[in-house]
Amino acid sequence: MTLGLFIPCYIDQLYPQVGQATYTLLTRLGHQVEVPEKPACCGQPMSNSGFAKAGAGCLTDFAREYARFDHIVSPSGSCVLHLKESLEAQHSPLAHRVYELCEFLHDIAKVDSLPARFPHRVGLHQSCHGLRGLGLGSPSECRVPAFSKPARLLQMVAGLELVPLDRCDECCGFGGTFSVFESDVSVSMGRDRIQDHIRHGAEFITSADMSCLMHLGGLLSRQAPQMKVRHIAEILAGTEELAMDGHGLP
Repeated sequence: MTLGLFIPCYIDQLYPQVGQATYTLLTRLGHQVEVPEKPACCGQPMSNSGFAKAGAGCLTDFAREYARFDHIVSPSGSCVLHLKESLEAQHSPLAHRVYELCEFLHDIAKVDSLPARFPHRVGLHQSCHGLRGLGLGSPSECRVPAFSKPARLLQMVAGLELVPLDRCDECCGFGGTFSVFESDVSVSMGRDRIQDHIRHGAEFITSADMSCLMHLGGLLSRQAPQMKVRHIAEILAGTEELAMDGHGLP
């Protein structure tokens, strides 16, 4: 079975090492992976800004290029949620074959061990799209047993210490264009998240969404440059050397 790997535009252009780590991780786990040349975007930026028609071509391209795959995986919860919702609105069966990386590893591949090592204290930021949209974890406002699919995967990494947080599911404040139109609120929320990780002695902040990490990483570079961000794919992908190779990450 060949997996279709969808690399979102901002990862392709700004954080290619995340796409490379995702590919490495999936192939190390024995999957055949193919990356179609297009589409380059899921259409979410246009849709969130009120121009859904402008992003319709992205969805058309996606459906055409990825229809042949039984499973499609992407290292971005926000892009996956947008694709799922948009495809469901069109009653496309493809909507149920698109998975965020942690969702695929936990629910479909049912990974129970990883040949990975990362001996550091790591704080997990559970992004809103993944947590409340894709069900990657249990939001604190819901009276359900606590669980986190990304946390379970991180616990398989040798040497990694997952630090507790006071508010483990609070929004970072990025929200795409929200961070532009409500920049003061966005920055304040981001600083609150950073302080939670600082208080508990995290060396790294990880997440399944690079967009959240981009926001937090920019704030960290000014507020706490000793702390770094790493996408969860980089940590799960294998050796410490691979995860520590920053490739320009903040």
